[in-house]
Amino acid sequence: MKIVIVDDHELVREGLKKVLLKESGIQLAGEASNALELFKLLEETEVDLVVLDITMPGRSGLDIISEIKNLNDKIRILILSMHPEERFALRALKAGASGYLSKEAAARELVSAIRKIMSGGKYISAALADHLVSNLDKEPGKLPHETLSNREFEIFRLIAKGKSVGQIAEELILSVNTVTSYRSRMMEKMNFSSNAEIVRYAIEHNLIE
Repeated sequence: MKIVIVDDHELVREGLKKVLLKESGIQLAGEASNALELFKLLEETEVDLVVLDITMPGRSGLDIISEIKNLNDKIRILILSMHPEERFALRALKAGASGYLSKEAAARELVSAIRKIMSGGKYISAALADHLVSNLDKEPGKLPHETLSNREFEIFRLIAKGKSVGQIAEELILSVNTVTSYRSRMMEKMNFSSNAEIVRYAIEHNLIE
């Protein structure tokens, strides 16, 4: 199986490569540090699976899942993230990812996650599975940030990190008016009136690193 690793940290990529190169039947087809490099690679190389970090400069992993699937719906995606599984995994899976793995567990679970995904399954950790089961009997209802689209959620997180509308527009390659529109919809959905409320909420819910 041909695999691409996408992470903006070279040390992380090197660590993952060491794990994968020990395994038979796995070929490293390339690596990328951002979305632009990834899509250039996908245009030139046959790929079976993308190991994709959520948090990268420019477009986030969450933001490009659907675009990867639109390019080639046979490509499987394993999200690799430092963020809490219970906050991000379901959003990633609904967007089209086939699995979600925390960076803490990557060294010991990466290969098994990849093999399960390539055999047609979905991969989540035992801890996340327990969390989902334990919440089955709770009252239905979403937290405010769970009502956001992936683009709204990404802009929410960038604002929480202190980025201005202009900086977000430049980073996501959008117009200032478009970002302002997304921000307005996000603020309305979450019933916020200021950026300070966004920052406080993001910190309280562990949504930014």
